[in-house]
Amino acid sequence: MVQAFTLENAHLRMRVDPHGGAIEQLFSTRFSLPVLQAPDNQPSLFPMLPLANRVAGNRFLLQEREVVLPQSPRDATFYLHGDGWFKQWQVTSRSATGCVLQLRSVDPCGFDYLAQLHYQLLDNALHASLTLTHCGPEPMLYGLGFHPWFFFETGNSVQFSASGYWPEGENHLPLAWQGKLPAHASFHAPQFGRDAWLNVCYSGWSGRAHLRNNEMKITLSSQTPWLMLFRMSGQPFLCLEPQSHPVNAHHMPGQPGLVMLSQGDKTHFSMTIRVNSSAEKC
Repeated sequence: MVQAFTLENAHLRMRVDPHGGAIEQLFSTRFSLPVLQAPDNQPSLFPMLPLANRVAGNRFLLQEREVVLPQSPRDATFYLHGDGWFKQWQVTSRSATGCVLQLRSVDPCGFDYLAQLHYQLLDNALHASLTLTHCGPEPMLYGLGFHPWFFFETGNSVQFSASGYWPEGENHLPLAWQGKLPAHASFHAPQFGRDAWLNVCYSGWSGRAHLRNNEMKITLSSQTPWLMLFRMSGQPFLCLEPQSHPVNAHHMPGQPGLVMLSQGDKTHFSMTIRVNSSAEKC
């Protein structure tokens, strides 16, 4: 079993753990500050596959067949974020600044895939990309995403645009979509926001989000209209999770953002985290 290893360039340093395909920490050597840092020794970044977040009832209908999702060792109720974040990935290539990890996963419910995960430090940015190939004989529905934990203290700010959101309901599942964002959940203008629990999914995301402190400006970018935000009171983190589909899309009309793959078909998802001086304009 390959142990965690460090990748570094002139701007950034990160430690990659093949268990879960995770990044333990992303650190700016230019500013001597953490960029990604999760609490309680959790991974600071992990891939979400073959789905992101939660599915109501832990089951869904696929072409008139009921798919019962697996039990997760990380959550008693849901197949939370899929299985990629708790399985052992193989390191297929590695350099001083990048690596490629691979995971083969099969479950009786119909998920049968080969995934490749690429992390690359290029100048002042981390590029993360995920490619999944369906290997099973029967078509299956897939979704992808990334779950970064940004270091976020009092006095920091976050800014991004969105057309609306789904407030959080029972069991962390979404309530009805709302086009009007309340002040505590609106980040069209930069703000720290309310130091309180917030766990919601946004639609119509512009694909860019900016986090600032006195020294650094961090820009998250991804080509998807869905962004999940998670924070807890008193904790120095803010999760901004780009994902290919909204939470519980499996039960929404048209199953937005999810893709049906036949044997040999692929789906791809990518994300970039860029670190600049806070003096630079967005």
